[in-house]
Amino acid sequence: MFGIVNLNKPSGITSRKAINRIQYLVRGAKTGHAGTLDPLAEGVLIVTVGPATRLTNRIQNWPKSYDASFRLGQSSDTEDIDGQVVEIIDAPIPTRSELESAATRLTGQIMQQPPVYSALKVKGKRAYQLAREGKQVQLEPRPITIHELRVERYQYPDIELKVTCSSGTYVRSLGRDLARAVGTEAVMTALVRTAIGHLHVADAVCLDNLDRDTIKDHLLPPLEAVRDLPLIELTGDQIKRLAHGGDIDCPQQNAPELAALTPGGELAALLTIRRAHVYGPRRNFVAAS
Repeated sequence: MFGIVNLNKPSGITSRKAINRIQYLVRGAKTGHAGTLDPLAEGVLIVTVGPATRLTNRIQNWPKSYDASFRLGQSSDTEDIDGQVVEIIDAPIPTRSELESAATRLTGQIMQQPPVYSALKVKGKRAYQLAREGKQVQLEPRPITIHELRVERYQYPDIELKVTCSSGTYVRSLGRDLARAVGTEAVMTALVRTAIGHLHVADAVCLDNLDRDTIKDHLLPPLEAVRDLPLIELTGDQIKRLAHGGDIDCPQQNAPELAALTPGGELAALLTIRRAHVYGPRRNFVAAS
């Protein structure tokens, strides 16, 4: 098997459990995923299957979109309602205008302090494991890009946000920072990932609708992962040359990277430019013979 599953992960299970289910259905083919969702979260979880696992990093770097719900005037060690929630005494009640102004200030490239309960590693150990052991965890702020942060609905204490952001963004921490910008705290109460790149939740398949007979029907072609690249069709001789690590001439091309197809339209390789109009394989998906 060689392709991508646009999975609609349900709330209440880990991403690992969802991926393990896909791995069982594809009969041991290698699997990967582009962007973990917390158990509380639901929505788009892209699972790569077979040789498409070598495209995971490309998908991981696509922008991600979310519908996120928060409750103001509360804090939590995990920054969501799955943690120990504490009510803030005499918490200020911000206006919608104040929240929208704060959202504007958090748009663009910003530095974000990751949550202590995260899968980031500190000296080889997951931060959330250290936090559960009661150890002090200090994570350095990281650069992220917020393409959109919009207040969709607001009736205190509940606020709903539309978010489009770069890979590596913690949405629960974004809500935390929005609340702190108006003098209070917030916990995330719900999260739906509505899209990764052009793959949307409306087109995603639910786990309950997948079995070993239907999984192939929901396997998207690997070309979905390279839609941003120029396409070229290879000859049989070019495929053989690339499969052995050789370069090929592409007189009409000068882009930094190309997606190369077999005569049948299947993804054969990702090519990188070596010199003007000459390309070599960066990723080969056709075995040498």
